[in-house]
Amino acid sequence: MDPTHAASVVDFHNSAKLIGAGMAASGMIGAGIGLGVLFGNYLQAAIRNPAGAASQQTMLFLGMALTETMGLFSFVVSLILIYGVS
Repeated sequence: MDPTHAASVVDFHNSAKLIGAGMAASGMIGAGIGLGVLFGNYLQAAIRNPAGAASQQTMLFLGMALTETMGLFSFVVSLILIYGVS
């Protein structure tokens, strides 16, 4: 095997790893959109019915935590692909 072929295989492996990590990190886009929709709808409901806003705040924070967790999972998977896969 000539040295140029070995270098191209290593470059392909590194490139594929980085492309996969970027695709995994794109899951954070969904978390951002989800948080925007969640807070936007909560704000709209709170403006329409201020008396009921306080009772829904717990559900808002629960939804926020679950949505943000999905974004963090995609970020962790991308970091595993970058640094964990050799």
